[in-house]
Amino acid sequence: MGKIKKKFSEGASKTYTTRNRALKKLQVTLVDFRRLCILKGVYPVEPRSRKKANKGSTEPTTFYYSKDIQLLMSEPLINKFRDHKVFLRRLKNALGKRDLTRAKSLEKNRPDYTLDHLVIERYPTFVEALRDLDDALCMVFLFATMPVADTVDSKAVEECRRLSTEFMHYVIHTHSLRKVFLSIKGIYYQAELQGQTLTWVVPYQFSQNVPREVDFQVMSTFLQFYRTLLGFVNYRLYTTSNLAYPPKVDKAMEDNAAGLGSLRIESKRVEDLIKNAQSATDDSAMVEDDEATEATEAEKPVEITAEMKARLNTLGSKIKSIVAATPATAAPLYDAIGSSADIDDDETVQLKNMLFGKQVFFLSREVPRYSLEFIIRAFGGRLGWDSSSGGGSPYAENDSAITIQIADRPTQGHQFLDRKYVQPQWVYDCINARCLLNVDDYLVGQPLPAHLSPFVEYAEGDYVPEAATKMAAAAGFEGEVTNLQPEDRDSSSESEDEGQENVEGESADEDEAESDDEDDEDAKVEK
Repeated sequence: MGKIKKKFSEGASKTYTTRNRALKKLQVTLVDFRRLCILKGVYPVEPRSRKKANKGSTEPTTFYYSKDIQLLMSEPLINKFRDHKVFLRRLKNALGKRDLTRAKSLEKNRPDYTLDHLVIERYPTFVEALRDLDDALCMVFLFATMPVADTVDSKAVEECRRLSTEFMHYVIHTHSLRKVFLSIKGIYYQAELQGQTLTWVVPYQFSQNVPREVDFQVMSTFLQFYRTLLGFVNYRLYTTSNLAYPPKVDKAMEDNAAGLGSLRIESKRVEDLIKNAQSATDDSAMVEDDEATEATEAEKPVEITAEMKARLNTLGSKIKSIVAATPATAAPLYDAIGSSADIDDDETVQLKNMLFGKQVFFLSREVPRYSLEFIIRAFGGRLGWDSSSGGGSPYAENDSAITIQIADRPTQGHQFLDRKYVQPQWVYDCINARCLLNVDDYLVGQPLPAHLSPFVEYAEGDYVPEAATKMAAAAGFEGEVTNLQPEDRDSSSESEDEGQENVEGESADEDEAESDDEDDEDAKVEK
C-alpha cells in the first residue's frame, strides 16, 4: 500500500505562504518584516487560485513565495534589527533611571549596519544596477529638495544632495544627456550611460510642505537602499572614467551657493598626473627663485625640486617601456573601425553632444539656474549668472564673450546689442531637436511655441502637431546645424530665398520670350 499524501502538502499551498505564516516563521514584527522585504526586494504575489494557496480558506490575505521567505531566514539583518531593539530598550531604561553615564556609553556603542551585501546580492553585474537605477534617481533627487522636518532626517537630505550632485557632474563630464522635458510634476531628464537609458524626474525647487498623510517610514526604507545603490554606481562610473572619487568640494564656493561649480573633478590618468606634477614643480621653482633673491637661506627646497625633476625625467622612459612591454593584442579599439561611415556617424553624434560648444550664456536671476546650468554644461556650453543667484560666476553680465542671455521678463532695463535675449524654453527645445533652433520664435516678450514631449513616438497615421513638424524640419536641415549661429542660419535662409527668386525670375523671362515668339508666328500666318 502506498504512502498516504496529506492534504495541502504540495501544489499551490506549498508554493505560496501567507504573511501571518511568514511572520511566525521569521519571528519578527510586521514593521521589521516590511523593511526586510523592501531591502531584499521581496514583493507580494497573486496566485492563480487564492483558495488553494490559502489551504481552502477564502479570507483576504497577502501571499508570498515560500522560497523567498526561506531565503529571508538566513538574512543577517534580522539579528541587526533585534540588536537595535535591545539597544533602544536599554537606552530607555537608562534614561528612565536618569543614569546619564550609562546612556552616553550606550549611545557611543549604538549598533549599526550596512547594506553593501544587499547591493551585490541583488545586482551581480553593473549593467543590471544601471538598468534598475531610474527609481533610485527619482527618490534621491526628490529627497535632495525636501526641507528638514521631523519625518525627514537631515543627514539623509545632505547625503542625497551630495549623491545627486556627483551624478549630475558625471553626466556633464561624459556629455551623456539626451532628452529634457518640462512637465507639471517636474523636469524629466534622460541620459545614456554605458548603453543603458536612464530616465528620472526632478521636482521644481519651490518651497515644499511635508505632507502628513504620507508614510515616510516606508519611503525612508527605500531611500536607505537607494542611497547605498547610487553610491556604488557613482563610484564605479567615476573610477571607470579615470576620475577621482569622491570629487573635492570647494568650501568657499559652496558657501557662496556656486551650485555645480563647487565640485572639483580630478583626473587619474597618467598624462594628467604628469602635467599636474610638472606645473606644480614649475610653480614651486618660481617661488623658490623669488625666495632665493630675497634670502639666501632657501637651499633645501632647491634640492627637493632637483630630485623631483630627476624623477619626472625618468618617468617618461618608464612609461615608454611599459607601453612597449604590452602584448600586441592590446591594440587600440580604433583599428576595428572599418568604414568611414561609422567615423562620420561618431563625429555627428559628438557634435550633437557638444551642441552649445560655441555659445556663452548668461542667466538672469528669474530663470531656473539649477536646471539650466546642468543641461547647458552637459552639452558643452559655458555660462555665467547673476550675483543674486549665487557666487562664483565665471562671466559678468557685461562680458563681451556672452552670445545668448536667458531671461524671462517681458522687458529688460538694459540690452546689449551683441547678444540674443531668449526665453528658457529655447534651450530645452534645442536639446530635444538636437540642433540650434531659430531664436526669433523665443525672443523675450513673445508667445512661445508648444513645448512637446520628446518621449512621444509618432506612428503612421497618428496626429502630428505643427510644432513637431517644424522641429523635425529644423533637425533635418542639410549641413552642420550644430555649428551654425542664429545669424548664419538667417543668412542661409535669406540666400535660399534669393536663389528661389532668381529661379522664378528666369522662368518668367523664358515664358515671356516664348509668348513673343508665338505672336510673331501668328502674325506671319495671317499675312
